[in-house]
Amino acid sequence: MNYPIALLSICIIAVCTACQPKPEQTTQSQASSEVLTALEQPRLIAENQRLDLKLPECQGNNCAEMSIERLSSNHPNIDAWVDQQIIKQLQQILSIAPKNSLVAQASSSEAIPSSQANVALNAAQVLLEQVNPFIQSFLFLDQELKQLNANHQINLMIKPRILNDQAPLATVVLNSSSYLGGAHGSSAQQYGNFDLSTAQQILLDDIVLPKQKAALETAAYAVFQQWVIEAKLAENVSDYEQAWKFYLSDNFYLSQQGLILQYAEYEIGPYVVGLPKLVIAYEDLDGILKPEYLPKLKQVVN
Repeated sequence: MNYPIALLSICIIAVCTACQPKPEQTTQSQASSEVLTALEQPRLIAENQRLDLKLPECQGNNCAEMSIERLSSNHPNIDAWVDQQIIKQLQQILSIAPKNSLVAQASSSEAIPSSQANVALNAAQVLLEQVNPFIQSFLFLDQELKQLNANHQINLMIKPRILNDQAPLATVVLNSSSYLGGAHGSSAQQYGNFDLSTAQQILLDDIVLPKQKAALETAAYAVFQQWVIEAKLAENVSDYEQAWKFYLSDNFYLSQQGLILQYAEYEIGPYVVGLPKLVIAYEDLDGILKPEYLPKLKQVVN
């Protein structure tokens, strides 16, 4: 037997085998690449910051309660949007307050600057100065009710929450609730969607393909009709729309289930339905929404 030739053959086979890529190594490399890509994506990092509201000391079970929180994040433009929405919510909630208690309301409705200098505690102080007139309105209303011997405990709460912190859209929802002595309380949800790579707010029109707004409205109306019937709000949708007409809300966010259209109280239904949401499944939005706003699985080409 020619041992040198046999030995040479074994070496060649060993070298060729070593050159073949190992499946496990390839899988680990791909996984590492995906993790690195995820880490490179801009993210919304934030915490809630509670405003130090100077409410008078009170004892008893009918003391007025007021709580307002803002967002303090690594994206000042998003914080500024939340601050502006807080003021808008206060204007809507306290619109029933006596006008003489809203002397400084006009100045409080101005847009809050989003400059680099106006961040963190400084931004909170700016917002607090704008909120102060509404605190006075709230307390004035409380005193008016107590003078009428109304045994009510009025309250007001505004608080932001992050629903999604990265691509395709970072989404913040501003929740508010209040009870001001009427038959029942009130609540609202306002969504803000942002492209973190451009630091721009994204509106509903921005995610819809050109000339597809009517198709989106048709898809949303079909969901509205199904909601009316399944919720047993009426036997006939046409009859229901005599009182509660459908329209396409621009208050939206992209959930795992689909495009959510959020409606306020009394917009498309009576108080008993609360804050209605219409969920349009992504499979019904193919060709309507821009591809970058559809789930990745919808964009895979076989």
